[in-house]
Amino acid sequence: MTTQTPLVKTTGLKKYFNVSKKLLHAVDDIDLEIFPGKTLGVVGESGCGKSTLGRVILRLLEPTSGDIFYDGENITKYRGSRLKEIRAQMQIIFQDPYSSLNPRMSVAEIIAEYMIVNHVYKRKTEAFSQAAKLMDLVGLARRYANLYPHELDGGRRQRIGVARALSLNPSFIVCDEPVSALDVSIQAQILNLLMDLQENIGLTYMFITHDLSVVRHISDDIMVMYLGQCVERARADELFDNPLHPYTKALLSAIPEPDIDARNKEIQIIRGEVTSPINPPAGCRFAPRCESATEKCATEAVELVDRGEGHFVACAKMD
Repeated sequence: MTTQTPLVKTTGLKKYFNVSKKLLHAVDDIDLEIFPGKTLGVVGESGCGKSTLGRVILRLLEPTSGDIFYDGENITKYRGSRLKEIRAQMQIIFQDPYSSLNPRMSVAEIIAEYMIVNHVYKRKTEAFSQAAKLMDLVGLARRYANLYPHELDGGRRQRIGVARALSLNPSFIVCDEPVSALDVSIQAQILNLLMDLQENIGLTYMFITHDLSVVRHISDDIMVMYLGQCVERARADELFDNPLHPYTKALLSAIPEPDIDARNKEIQIIRGEVTSPINPPAGCRFAPRCESATEKCATEAVELVDRGEGHFVACAKMD
C-alpha cells in the first residue's frame, strides 16, 4: 500500500435518524480521506454530527447511504465474520473514561477482554500477559492491574481505554473527544501518549474534538462540520493561517490566547438561531447565522469546492 492510498475513505456518507416521522440529518454527504499514519481532526460545536460520523465509519451505526472504504475495500455492506475481521483493525477511544469501562472488571480484565472474546490467544494467561505489556506501553503501572475503574483517576482510566483500543493491534482508531473530560495537565499527557503511539506504531487517527487548540496540536488535516455537513477541510496549518468559511473564522476567533497583546482581539460572535437538523432546507445551513449570507445562500445547495492546494470550502459567497 502506497502513501497515496487512503487507509480510510468515505464517499457521500449519510446517516439519518427517524424522528416523529421526519428525518434528522446527523451526517449528510461526507467525503473524506485519511492516509496511513496521519490524523484527521474533526471539529464543530456540540450536535454537529462528529461522533455520529466516527461511529458510522466504524459500522457501530449503519449508514443511511454512501460508501465506507478501508484499505481500498468497500466495507459498507460487510456482515458477519468479514465485518468482525475489519472491526478488529478499527477501534475507538471514548470520551468518558469512566462510563466506557465495565465497573465490575479489573484493569487487567478490561484490557484483556477484547483479546479473549476474539480468541487472539489460546490461553487466557497469554491474554493477561499481553495486557500487562499494554499497560507498560500506555504508561500504566502494573500495580493497578487488579484495581477497578472507580479506584483510579480520570487520566489513568483513559490510559486503560487506550490500552484496550490497542489490544487487537488496530491500524485505525477513532478518538472521540478523548481528553475533553480531563484536567488540562492530564490532557497534555494523553495527547502526547497518542502522538508517541502514532509515531512508534504507525497508527492512523480520526480525532474528534470541539477544542481547536487541541486539534491543531495533533492533526495533519482538519475538517470543520456544521449541522452534519463539512463546511471546510484543509491541512491544519493552512486552515489556521487562512480560514475561508465564516463559521471557521468565528470558531478560530474564539480561541483564547495567553498573550496580553491579544486582549483587544476582535471576536466574531455568531448570532441567530441554529437551523433545525430535521428536514433542513436545501440552502446553506449556516446562512441564518451568517452576516454575509444572501438570498441565494438560503435557497441553493452549496457544494464543497477545492479553492487550491487541497483547501475545500462550501460557501456560495466565494463563487
